[in-house]
Amino acid sequence: MVRRIENATRIPVPGGKIIDEYVGRVNSGDAGVSIAHMKAPAGWDEPAQTPEFTEYTLVLAGTVVVEHAEGTTEVHAGQAIVCEPGEKVRYSCGAEGAEYVAVCLPAFSPEAARRDE
Repeated sequence: MVRRIENATRIPVPGGKIIDEYVGRVNSGDAGVSIAHMKAPAGWDEPAQTPEFTEYTLVLAGTVVVEHAEGTTEVHAGQAIVCEPGEKVRYSCGAEGAEYVAVCLPAFSPEAARRDE
């Protein structure tokens, strides 16, 4: 069956980041995958997490910074990064902010993100 997604649901989060979920638990009821368009302002960051899902991030503009066990990786516009389940990561962005698409398998949920307090 073909389903067209008419629009996204904006997910409220602190810190000025905008999350527009197109496919996922909230907008389309899909638990197997989530696809979201994100915009993060300069200086944005979030607590470290050890997610239960694989996260694929495609950076459209700016820089996403990912801290992980091996160090820190800067992902610039036109690049992507894959973070595997069970790997502790912390996301932030560069001085110009960032715009990116995140795909999570299975779909993102706050519980499955397992964020640090």
